Amino acid sequence: MTSVLITGAGGYIGRIVVKKLAALKASDDAKIDAIVATDVRETPKADQIDGVTYVTADIRSRDLAAILEEHKVDVVAHLAAMVSAGKKDDRELLYSIDVLGTKNVLECCLAAKVSKIIVTSSGASYGYYADNPDWLDENDALRGNVEMPYSDNKRQVEEMLSRWRRDHPQLKQLILRPGTVLGDTAANQITALFDGRVVMGLRGAAIPFVLIWDDDVAEIIVVGATSDKTGIFNLAGDGALTMQEMAKMLGKPFVPLPVTLVKGALWGLSKLGLSSFGPEQVNFLRYRPVLANRRLKEEFGYIPRKTTREVFEYFLETRSHAQA
Repeated sequence: MTSVLITGAGGYIGRIVVKKLAALKASDDAKIDAIVATDVRETPKADQIDGVTYVTADIRSRDLAAILEEHKVDVVAHLAAMVSAGKKDDRELLYSIDVLGTKNVLECCLAAKVSKIIVTSSGASYGYYADNPDWLDENDALRGNVEMPYSDNKRQVEEMLSRWRRDHPQLKQLILRPGTVLGDTAANQITALFDGRVVMGLRGAAIPFVLIWDDDVAEIIVVGATSDKTGIFNLAGDGALTMQEMAKMLGKPFVPLPVTLVKGALWGLSKLGLSSFGPEQVNFLRYRPVLANRRLKEEFGYIPRKTTREVFEYFLETRSHAQA
């Protein structure tokens, strides 16, 4: 039997993971002894699930060690992260949560003698570069872009995790690098690309996306929490879709804009304080990291239930129902 603590339990993926773990705990084939759901925000009573202990906690606080010890936690699923701090990004805040927060979680795990940590990293850790391989596998270099805080932070987190694997091998690690996650309630800077009357792209850039269903991500985390699986794995459905293909599936015109025009517009908007995205964000679209999933299927033993195309079809279907 395993006791699992989740950080970021109130987040998008965290809520799905908690629900799945609670269902598993209540089943006849229960592998879970206790579930501790932590988040920096208090979970409303109406949202709490029977069989789950809810604790309000900040991943940057040393109090986390006492929580781990109190509940005799075996496995930590560290899902808490921050993609953006808002219109005017506070880079120090993002760093304190993503990098220093992860460092504190690791130290608290060590102090409480936790046996395993699962960390959701990101495909963004590879970076957005013109010379990225067509398909990135887990051995490719992590070059997260310094000019993109989330990408740079994920690179630093992974470098830290590598040092911890060397210096503290008793704390087993399972590192997950998801591509773009979509599902029923997904709303992020990627989904925002498809909200207008037209889909705007970049002239001369294919802009391929690999997608992973949110339920697949959560299921992989649950499998990791209830097994002895360790290692590093990309998370992506089979195949990729270009932005032009996505526009066609949406039934919207695809308008490729010159790179120089987009860079100039972003520069002007950022200078006026109207956007948190500067001209460097062009590479976020132009050089998408396309993740290979062979290891996920062959070594981890999980075959995503939806391909990239099927994930996008599902996203469109559920969104159209919600808007009806």
